[in-house]
Amino acid sequence: MIIPFNHQSQAHCESGVTSNLLKHYKLPISEPMAFGIGGGLFFAHLPFVKVNGVPGSTYRIYPGQIFANACKRLNIEFQSQRFSSIEKGMNQLKQNLDMEIPTGCQVSVFYLPFLPEVFRFHFNAHNLIVYGYEGTNFHVSDPVMEGVSTIAYDDLAKARFAKGVPEPKGRMYYITKTPSSIPLEDAINKGLKQTVFFMKSPPIPWFGVNAIKFLAKKISEYPKKLEPRKASLYLGNIIRMQEEIGTGGAGFRFLYAAFLQEVYEVTNKQAFKELSEEMTVVGDAWRNFAYAAARVCKSRTTDVVGYGDLSNLLLSIYEQEKKFYDKLDQARKG
Repeated sequence: MIIPFNHQSQAHCESGVTSNLLKHYKLPISEPMAFGIGGGLFFAHLPFVKVNGVPGSTYRIYPGQIFANACKRLNIEFQSQRFSSIEKGMNQLKQNLDMEIPTGCQVSVFYLPFLPEVFRFHFNAHNLIVYGYEGTNFHVSDPVMEGVSTIAYDDLAKARFAKGVPEPKGRMYYITKTPSSIPLEDAINKGLKQTVFFMKSPPIPWFGVNAIKFLAKKISEYPKKLEPRKASLYLGNIIRMQEEIGTGGAGFRFLYAAFLQEVYEVTNKQAFKELSEEMTVVGDAWRNFAYAAARVCKSRTTDVVGYGDLSNLLLSIYEQEKKFYDKLDQARKG
């Protein structure tokens, strides 16, 4: 059983899966629009949650929420399931495909042989669409790949039931019913409201814009509290989560800028066009931070950049994002 499915390469995994699934059901929602309506933009730094032995950072909300939020806000019915065993999870996936339901799956990139080897490490929050199977091979639309792929039963089972944080437990999700029309402007407003709330409101230092300031302080302390190799590992993981893994820090800022440009086109409110441009500048600042941090990790002796300079770069980003969300809140209400 192979479902006719139009694969489109996208910028990131869950927002790309969400957009591609919606388009399969004739709902022309772009990836930036899916990301924005789904409230995907976020930031957190969790020193007490270790990912591969180092503190975790994320630039997006928890896996699964972009798809779920977008569907709820567009009045689209969907199912999301987890399983107690590999056999149950794989059988349900095949049943979906037999009913011609393309199905999103949360997986570990470590067990995806069609990915370049450099990207195959233990990260359990990747997303892809399974749209068919032949014998023991499954047909996959992974939005970060240029074309479609195939994967063996055993590899897909390992990817869906990988251990670690977050543990997928075979999670799969799919659309069950679509409305005749969608409340686009209302959905946009709900997505904007969530992002503003999540970034501005948390009173604890690990979430939202406060977490950017918190991380800046942590980085300034690395040389004093950590041996050089561990400091480099900690800093390297921040870059990795920002630029290589599906948490997509700077890239998500650019994606959100594209969303705001589309909001401007839907609402004709000039403020959103200006905010789109402002968020692009913020994305550039994050990318510049990653570049400078990489130079520190590689111990470029010709550079004057150090941990203190990186901390100052992040403090500048903190100030930019803090002002940005104040303006976004005003534009949403205006």
